[in-house]
Amino acid sequence: MDKKYTIKDIAKMAGVSKGTVDRVLHNRGKVSPTALEKINEVLNVINYEPNLIARNLKNTKVYRICVLMPDPEIDPYWYPCVNGIQDAITEFKAYSVIIETYFFNPESTKSFLTTNEKIIEKSPDAVLIAPLFHKETIEIIKQYDELEIIVNTFNNQVESSSIKSFVGQDLYKSGRVAASLMNLILDQGQIAIIHIDESVKNAVHMQEKEKGFRNYFEEKNLSDFSLTTLKLKYSNIDTKLPVFLEEHPDLKGIFITTSKAYQIASFLSSLKDRKIALIGYDLIEKNVNFLNQGLVHFLIHQNQKRQAYLGVSTLVDHFLFRKEIPETILLPIDIINVENASFYVS
Repeated sequence: MDKKYTIKDIAKMAGVSKGTVDRVLHNRGKVSPTALEKINEVLNVINYEPNLIARNLKNTKVYRICVLMPDPEIDPYWYPCVNGIQDAITEFKAYSVIIETYFFNPESTKSFLTTNEKIIEKSPDAVLIAPLFHKETIEIIKQYDELEIIVNTFNNQVESSSIKSFVGQDLYKSGRVAASLMNLILDQGQIAIIHIDESVKNAVHMQEKEKGFRNYFEEKNLSDFSLTTLKLKYSNIDTKLPVFLEEHPDLKGIFITTSKAYQIASFLSSLKDRKIALIGYDLIEKNVNFLNQGLVHFLIHQNQKRQAYLGVSTLVDHFLFRKEIPETILLPIDIINVENASFYVS
């Protein structure tokens, strides 16, 4: 039988005190880097596996995790995230953890900041954020850092040393994937990169997708294509898009950087004399409908349900079972067309 090592055994092998080993194993108190290294070396050699479930049952600490994300009633893209969070709540309901979701208006930075204040009043141990607004996210991350609250992000990535983990896709590469798909559909012509409803300057996810898309054509030196960028609001699509199409008679393809491909497809469905390839994001119902009609050629699936679940569950695993929080979890870039969409849509 494998030997069962005690704290006394580990302390003797590492040449440190039992108290130092106890602090390392139970993640409490400060330990010098030298002592920590010695203890970890011993733990690796003996393949130490603590009874984490038993430890958790003895733990009276209740951990609170708050999720800050856009309201799915306003943008249906976020509905699957609610389901992912609910899966995590169900999985860990027997443990001493509270998981709460707070919604903000995805069209309002004020709503984002106000909802954040409500979370701070709850004094959570960790927060999972969908950082829709870059500048404001940086501001609130500083608040959490000062309060020693762990921050994870999902869906959109923000560069900050105070963020513990990011779950999502490589948005730059997803832009390149969209470009390669467009290149398969078209031989030449003008392509529009369309951003809808959000301020591009404050939306890093849009910027990264456009950078990746443009980089593909530049790197491949595809001179038969020309790229242009168009920023639209839902309220002005019916007025601005017709003018844009009239000014660009050679337009052959459109890449939409958000989940709003259906808004463009809906307008183009009334045009019988123009065939324009459409590539967008996300398996929301309206997008899938236009995919099935042949008006949207490809959708890139970001698996937002899985993103939200992993964002929460990695925090729970950290608090309950002392697992390290991975710095980055990148999900696959799934390409959806009319042939395989039914496998992804439940």
